[in-house]
Amino acid sequence: MREKQAKALYFRELFATLGVYCLFVLTSSIYADSVPAGPLRSLLIASPILPALLMVWTIVRQFQRMDEYIRIWSLENLGMAAAFTAAFSLSYGFMEITGFPKLSMFATWSLIMGSWGGISCLRSWKEKSQ
Repeated sequence: MREKQAKALYFRELFATLGVYCLFVLTSSIYADSVPAGPLRSLLIASPILPALLMVWTIVRQFQRMDEYIRIWSLENLGMAAAFTAAFSLSYGFMEITGFPKLSMFATWSLIMGSWGGISCLRSWKEKSQ
């Protein structure tokens, strides 16, 4: 499969699973308070995990479709994003001791994904300008 076709397929799959994820989050957020405490409520609240696993599956499939150069390039970007996030998390952990507000793990997830995207864009732009 050609790289552009694989990328287009990946984005279709990813945004479809992201749409399902948003639907599950919205549904569980709306109805969780109306369900009494117990296993059913816990399952409803945890239900967005299912489409999140579909997103993971979509990402794994894309990595399997990539050629070696793109795979290495993407994994380098992810490694840099993880290092950036680790440095930020460590630094912010010390700032929490001094009174800064505690951050949710959602903030960490957003940071690693955002930095992965940002690093990928910057490296792509840099390669095109050379």
